[in-house]
Amino acid sequence: MSVIMIGLDTAKSVFQIHGVNEADRAEIKRKLGRSELIPFFEKQSECTVVMEACGAGHHWARMLTGLGHTVRLIAPEAVKPFVTRGKKNDASDAAAICEAASRPEVKFIPVKSMEQQGILALHAARSLLIRQKVMLGNALRGLAAEFGLTVSKGIERLDEFVGLVDADESFPRDARHAIVTLRRHCNDMVDGIELLEAKILAHSGHDEMARRLGTIPGIGPITASLIAASVVDIGLFKTARHFAAWLGLVPRQSSTGGKTRLGRITKAGNREIRTLLVMGATSMIYRAGAWNGAVGAWLRKLLERRPARLATVALANKMARIAWALMARKEVYHAKGHSAAAAEAAA
Repeated sequence: MSVIMIGLDTAKSVFQIHGVNEADRAEIKRKLGRSELIPFFEKQSECTVVMEACGAGHHWARMLTGLGHTVRLIAPEAVKPFVTRGKKNDASDAAAICEAASRPEVKFIPVKSMEQQGILALHAARSLLIRQKVMLGNALRGLAAEFGLTVSKGIERLDEFVGLVDADESFPRDARHAIVTLRRHCNDMVDGIELLEAKILAHSGHDEMARRLGTIPGIGPITASLIAASVVDIGLFKTARHFAAWLGLVPRQSSTGGKTRLGRITKAGNREIRTLLVMGATSMIYRAGAWNGAVGAWLRKLLERRPARLATVALANKMARIAWALMARKEVYHAKGHSAAAAEAAA
């Protein structure tokens, strides 16, 4: 029998192949080096290749698709239950990928294009620099506290702190050098973040999907750009709730005996999109009193019954569902009830 499916366990330089036939029996069990992978699939008859959506998964998916194979990406957590307990190795991982992919309820992840991954690289670099900027700011404030100096909150107030250090002649020379070096490094990071954000804003302005998402109150151009680059096919999400669940914004369930128990949100899926949606929802909480429209009225009633933090997550969930509707229907946001600035800007 011919091989109809190959489970491919990828790594930096070693690749494990597990091929099965129509009877789900193993026909190929082989380890390949990086230079051997493409020649092997060039000789292999067209089949379905399944691999985990991690590392360079999208890159190899594009390469093997170009060779005529049908490539499927599967989430690593969907493969884990099929790995033989106590036998965690590359061969068992490749076999588990085949087993997981043969299940009728399995969901595959669409392959991203190089352009989409390029935009996502901008977002990843921006997120990393922001975290490092916060770390540097905290380090500078910690060093200042060692010498009895304090400054107000805000990264822009660190220049005030450096000025105090320069004005203090008794300040140790070595400590002054360390502080000035960290502050210079922090300034470079701020410049880098601004350059990355400029490119992200350019993408948000040119991408049709991002412009459509940007009409939603609470979703800015950065969030819109990230969602547009991350979602390859909105048709994979049957309902708005499925999209919100993919972002980890739905309650965690622990139900039994017909009793439904809901807990905190699952926090599954894309963490960066979820974080940006919650941040956008937080900004709208402060403007709830002046927010016209049905969603604004819903939010004000919710704030009367629930804490602000819970209302923020609930609003982020609603924003995700609205985003699904706009992407699925190819529309812009129009506020129900009173006119809203977002709807007017989209007209």
